[in-house]
Amino acid sequence: MTGSQGTTGGPDVPVPGVAVPDVFARLAGQEQVVAQLRAAAAAGPGGTGHAWLFTGPPGSGRSTAARAFAAAVLCENGGCGHCPSCRQVAAGTHADLLLIQPDGLSYGVKQTRDLVLRAATAPVYGRFRVVLFEDADRATEQAANALLKAIEEPAPRTIWLLCAPSAADLPVTIRSRCRLVTLRIPPAQAVAEVLAAEGVPQDQALLAARAAQGHIGRARRLATDPDAAARRAEVLRLPSRATSLGPALAAAASLVKAAEAEAAAVSEELDVPEREALRKAFGEGSTGKGVATALRGGAGALKDLEDRQKSRATRHKRDSLDRALLDLASYYRDVLTLQLGAGVELANAALSAELEQQASASPPEVTVRKLESIMACRVRLEGNVAPLLAVEEMAIALTAV
Repeated sequence: MTGSQGTTGGPDVPVPGVAVPDVFARLAGQEQVVAQLRAAAAAGPGGTGHAWLFTGPPGSGRSTAARAFAAAVLCENGGCGHCPSCRQVAAGTHADLLLIQPDGLSYGVKQTRDLVLRAATAPVYGRFRVVLFEDADRATEQAANALLKAIEEPAPRTIWLLCAPSAADLPVTIRSRCRLVTLRIPPAQAVAEVLAAEGVPQDQALLAARAAQGHIGRARRLATDPDAAARRAEVLRLPSRATSLGPALAAAASLVKAAEAEAAAVSEELDVPEREALRKAFGEGSTGKGVATALRGGAGALKDLEDRQKSRATRHKRDSLDRALLDLASYYRDVLTLQLGAGVELANAALSAELEQQASASPPEVTVRKLESIMACRVRLEGNVAPLLAVEEMAIALTAV
């Protein structure tokens, strides 16, 4: 879990002739949601609402929307995007923002009770204190009960922003007390425009957006990280390799390995700065009286951090493998599209010749069964089945013609 703390800074100096995007600019293809949030932020105290639930499929931008709304609520100009307040919300350092990002697979009741106490304090600078709880669906049953009490009896000027894949992922008692914001999967062109605005070449941005199937963060990684693109290409080799039992098992092992490499890369980006910051906070590299004692005291904090990082790494492995399975499903979705002559955009247009070959090799009902085997594998992984065993079973099912 992280909670932001920060201070105000000096104002930005606008660059003449350059338009500064506001906080909602990165919400691709969500025009109705943006209009809803702008109106609520402008309503002020009494009209903004004390609890919101942001839902949408992975990559739709529910956390981005929640953070943009937090910025708009805390900004005197409704989310201008360039003032100190907006910059601090974007960085997660605003003093009136509590940003909660569960590290592991679940979020416990003790953490939630601590959060409720912190949320009840008065705002430091602005009109509101905002609690942005990403992945609120990871809260345990007891944690959800503690959260419910805070939402039922909110502290004055505290706004709760919860994020979850769907409203059904939270208890009905919580979701019934929240204003619902439902995000859709953005079209590939809208995602490509976001990437192009960040400097990615237009053609490359569109290919990445199609491959990511609307997942903005995934598209950004595919467009800017050659290793991520290579790992996805490895996953998409499975259909052509799974021709019999032996090759299918080997392909399954490669898929799991590629997903674990993806997870390790993501974890490393987060882990190293955290460890370095903690060591620096306890005086590593410093000299003088008391440094040795401080370093000994920091050993326990470092162990706690390592435990949280291991839990987060487990979550990243599961999430990475699930993304790999969704990439694989996109392959067979393209095959089915060709078999049915649907005429819709292919997610993997670069493999069109191979997809055409797969489409002509079997009837649509076989492709549907293959898609079902991929979805069944995802369910098994949610039930904590050993990843390699679950993927091997799926890969064997994909050998059917």
